[in-house]
Parts: sequence; C-alpha cells; structure tokens
Amino acid sequence: MSRNKLLIIYIAVVLFACKRKQAIPKTLPINTMKIVLWDILKADEWYTQTTIRDTLHLRINENFLLYEEVYKVHHINKDIFYNSYKYYETHPDQFKVLIDSVVAYGDRDKAVENSLPHPVTPK
Repeated sequence: MSRNKLLIIYIAVVLFACKRKQAIPKTLPINTMKIVLWDILKADEWYTQTTIRDTLHLRINENFLLYEEVYKVHHINKDIFYNSYKYYETHPDQFKVLIDSVVAYGDRDKAVENSLPHPVTPK
C-alpha cells in the first residue's frame, strides 16, 4: 500500500474514533432531587388548587410552565429531571430513600411555614 492510502485510512480511523458521543443526562443526587421533587409537588398542588377555583378552565397546561420555572430555579432541565426520576424509579432501594427524604423535607418545610407569624387581616 502506498503512503497516501495509509494516511487516508489513518485519518478516517481517527475521525471515526473521535466521533461525538451522545451526552447522557446526569442523574441528580438524592439531596438535590428531593428539593426539586418537593418544589414540583408544590407547583402541582398550587396548579390543582387554582384550577379547581377556575370554573372556566383557563389554566389548561399551565402546570408545565410551572415545572419549567422549577427547573430554572434549580439550574436543570426537563431531561435531567425525568432521567433522574426514571433512575430512582428503577432502583427501588434508592427510590424509597428519595421518597422518605422528600416527606421529611416537606415536614420540615411545613413546620417552618407554620412557625412564621401569620398576617393579621383588618376587620
């Protein structure tokens, strides 16, 4: 074989070896995931409560906009959240730890909220 053919084969091998791999979305650690999941649950609860009061159903699919806001606050995106959720769902032992963490975090959050003074409304 001539040098040119060997050079072309070498370059082709290098190009194929350096081919970009698909980025695998990272999995959020439990301590981060519990906070994100708690915020998602709170956003979902707010959406549900406001939709019940909205008799014209003008808030259709606003919950997805709320989720996007939660993702922005936590500097993640939908893919990272759902990839993490699927990971924990397929690992029951870690999913149990996550859910227990969310419940404990929620209890602490509610306790702090209840300990704050409530505004007094004028009569």
